[in-house]
Amino acid sequence: MNWATPADLYAQVQRLWDRGQLLAAMLDRGDMFPLRLALKRPTSTDLSERFDGVRTWARELQQSAKTGRRPGYRVVLREVRHRVIGANSVPEEVWIDTLDDAVGMINKRREAQRFESLLAETRLKHPLILPWLGKYPLRALDLMDAWSQLLDVIAWVQTHPRPGIYLRQVDLPGIHSKFIEDHRTVLSELLDRCLPAEVIDLSARGASQFERRFGFLDKPVRVRLRVLDPRQALLTSGTDQDVTITGDTFARLSPSASRVFFTENEINFLAFPLMSDSLVIFGSGYGFDVLTGAGWLHQRAIYYWGDIDTHGFAILDQLRAQFAHVQSFLMDRSTLLAHKNLWVDEQKPSNRALSRLNANEKSLYDDLLHNRLGRSVRLEQERVGFSWVETRLRLL
Repeated sequence: MNWATPADLYAQVQRLWDRGQLLAAMLDRGDMFPLRLALKRPTSTDLSERFDGVRTWARELQQSAKTGRRPGYRVVLREVRHRVIGANSVPEEVWIDTLDDAVGMINKRREAQRFESLLAETRLKHPLILPWLGKYPLRALDLMDAWSQLLDVIAWVQTHPRPGIYLRQVDLPGIHSKFIEDHRTVLSELLDRCLPAEVIDLSARGASQFERRFGFLDKPVRVRLRVLDPRQALLTSGTDQDVTITGDTFARLSPSASRVFFTENEINFLAFPLMSDSLVIFGSGYGFDVLTGAGWLHQRAIYYWGDIDTHGFAILDQLRAQFAHVQSFLMDRSTLLAHKNLWVDEQKPSNRALSRLNANEKSLYDDLLHNRLGRSVRLEQERVGFSWVETRLRLL
């Protein structure tokens, strides 16, 4: 028998809760209730062949509605007449009359009351957020302990649009300095509903760009470099010229060195040999936006040293989108084959179409991409022998 049981009815209501529909109904009471539940009933054949089972099913369904631990639904009976068993009343429909009955069935009255208080506070302070609550009620319930503070932050930003300060400089009673940072995702969604469009930078998206979207100061992007020629030192300290500067400072730097090396590995950066008229920059994977304003790089010879794998060539290709004259360094077939015993697997190869590689680079990239040299071949830049590096530098 596959007839609906009280447990099946409770499960239907639980699914409504899990989808947020019951809490969302609190915004427009009356539209959802009374609610008719799906009821799998006995057929006419069941009535004649399994009459005792049908009678037991009907009794359990009705008794649970009246005296069960989790009452809340109402059973509507229908009289059926059968040529064998005569006239009998069997459950035809099951209804939940009110939202309170529904949350009571699944023991969620306490959560519903908490959400009701959250709604009341939001209606009073920021009614524009109510549609968000209707869309994401369970998320809001999870944020219950922080909700009042979130509303206070929204009020502060409304009063101070695009404030031009760091997030930790927002000084609100009862809100610690990391609160906004910890809740950037939800605050972004809520502020989008509460602020006029003209004070939102719509080009900035996601939690990582929260500051730019709403006019806060962001941490400056920094560039780390080493001057490899002591005669061109940026500082007069007489020590190794390992310097970290902001992107704006880097853009205005215009050093004397005519050659610039990029490497993605910190140890390679630190161990890079001294070399006349040169400097080395510690790269950051695919992040070259910080270089955009450094026009002086267009007048320097640039060498990029990355891993010999598909991602390494993808980064090279991306760097050439900004500086077309970049040359690859130690990313050639001879370097790869000379270090065959040091190859490792590339875990997630890239399969992007790279249009800025030269003929030799493209040939090697295609061999790596199609596993012609071995499966997922990768030579990490830090595995290249130091003597090999020094020899290639002397050839430059």
